[in-house]
Amino acid sequence: MPNLRKFVVIAAPHTTNWDFPAAMGAKLALGIDALWLGKHTLFRFPFGILLRALGGMPVDRSGPNDVVQQVSAEFTRRDQMVVALAPEGTRKKVERWKTGFYHIAHGAGVPIVPVALDFAARIVRIMPAFATTGNEEPDINALRSLFVGVRGRNR
Repeated sequence: MPNLRKFVVIAAPHTTNWDFPAAMGAKLALGIDALWLGKHTLFRFPFGILLRALGGMPVDRSGPNDVVQQVSAEFTRRDQMVVALAPEGTRKKVERWKTGFYHIAHGAGVPIVPVALDFAARIVRIMPAFATTGNEEPDINALRSLFVGVRGRNR
């Protein structure tokens, strides 16, 4: 991982529930104290206790909760912070990534660290930090290009 105090990690492709143990294994092996956002329904008792202990933050996506603003502001309040997200926002195949991760990073003025979960090669590949420019579409396209050829477990 880069020697940075604050950044957003994007881990892709997200194709299976097995991505979670792979990501948690990498997080623990690297000694990273990363927070991650997950669908609020995952945090029901009794699993919610464990998921929060592993850095999980529940997000209710059913309404406008301004999660991007909240997480960006949290970067300002903290001395050190890492947030990990799946840019697809789901395990299903998607044509477009959700852009919340981008807006969080850009709004907080922190870089994005792309991480490939490549099940075909059986590796977790950490790529160099990417600084956003504010020009969303070209930045997202540049980030997506880093994952070309990376095979998720189910794709």
